[in-house]
Amino acid sequence: MLTQKTSVILSLSVVGGIVAATSAQAGGFALREQSSYYQGMSFAGYGTTGPSISSMFWNPATITGAGEGFTFETHNTLIVPNAEITGTFTSPGVPLPPFAIVLPNSSVPSGDIGNDAFIPASYTAYKVNDQVFFGLAINAPFGLATKPGQNWAGQFYSRSSKVQSINVNPIIGYKINDMLSVAFGVQFQHFAVSLKTGVPNVPGFPSGILEGDDIGFGVTAGVTYKPFEGTEIGLGYRSGVAHTLGGSRQTPAGTTAIEANLITPDMVNLSVKQRVTDAFRVFGTAEWTNWSRLKSPRVTNQATGATIQSLHFNYNDGWYFALGGEYDVTEDLTMRAGIGYELSPIDDAIRTTRLPDSNRLWLSAGASYRFSEDLSFDLGYTYIHGEKANINIGPGHQDYDPAVGTYIGTANANVNIVSASMRYRWGGPKHRGEVDPVRGY
Repeated sequence: MLTQKTSVILSLSVVGGIVAATSAQAGGFALREQSSYYQGMSFAGYGTTGPSISSMFWNPATITGAGEGFTFETHNTLIVPNAEITGTFTSPGVPLPPFAIVLPNSSVPSGDIGNDAFIPASYTAYKVNDQVFFGLAINAPFGLATKPGQNWAGQFYSRSSKVQSINVNPIIGYKINDMLSVAFGVQFQHFAVSLKTGVPNVPGFPSGILEGDDIGFGVTAGVTYKPFEGTEIGLGYRSGVAHTLGGSRQTPAGTTAIEANLITPDMVNLSVKQRVTDAFRVFGTAEWTNWSRLKSPRVTNQATGATIQSLHFNYNDGWYFALGGEYDVTEDLTMRAGIGYELSPIDDAIRTTRLPDSNRLWLSAGASYRFSEDLSFDLGYTYIHGEKANINIGPGHQDYDPAVGTYIGTANANVNIVSASMRYRWGGPKHRGEVDPVRGY
């Protein structure tokens, strides 16, 4: 009976993960929305142990806080972005080679380029004994979907963009003693990209399509340290995953088989949890993401090895900081809130119409309710305010093509996020002294 139940849950987790999110809500095209519990604190303290095992996504060592037997969580997040680009495209005014058509000047706005997205995530933990823990996390760590109007002003630099991922991460954790725990995991990641751009040298300006996908491998690792009663420090690491994307480039002239080498950024995070009173706890997180490693991947012809084009990322590294707290209103109800600030890896010098990312402020609130000793629910809400983002694709910009023209504009964006999760435990009694399934101590 236990085996069948576990199999059904894991199958549903995989299906949910395949419906991967397509709306980036962290710097670049990363997705931070992996936990309803931590959503309610703007992800402050997400690398420390607590009632939610979703912390294993950022720090696998937190799995050693799981209760007896099996613990399973399913997290479901709805992202509703609102983003628009306004500006002016100016053509050279004459048909420059290799184009034979005079491109039209345009100030048509993009319309709302953001797509509503559903992000599923699931986590399973099994406590083998007081020292050894096994876990499995299934997530969509990267995602992006932007879709302006077909014939908007910046169509020759970008139309739709889509990045999708699914990541399966088995984990083993070891509790050395009551103060120190360590863990290690392996990532199996499918990554897919589809980019569309208006073709300027063909009447009607049809879309050129570049797409590819691949499965790659990486690792995760972490440590938790409890120097004093009520204090915990967590350090987590997620490696980059190298992908050789195989796919095609489709233009009105035909289809070419292509490949491109791309590595996703690795991430290091430091989290702290401090119990102030028996009912009140404060949390903090600092996160660094190695976006600068992306550089400019080359897209090559699979048959000849010749470079077809380069994907100019050249991002800076990203930083994220968050503070939050939670308060036990009753034995079964806990309320929480948090604030975060993100330094985007994209600045004015490299910002494009395809991903007009900018620094952003996070404001969040949430709650947990323990329905029974083994069943709990979490709810989180976040409002994200993005700073005004200037776009200047002209001489000196890495994407500028003098034969196409310039695009000068601005992007404005805000996001509403709602997330809910269920946590269920079975297969083992709760022993005196075990971590409380709601409060994490």
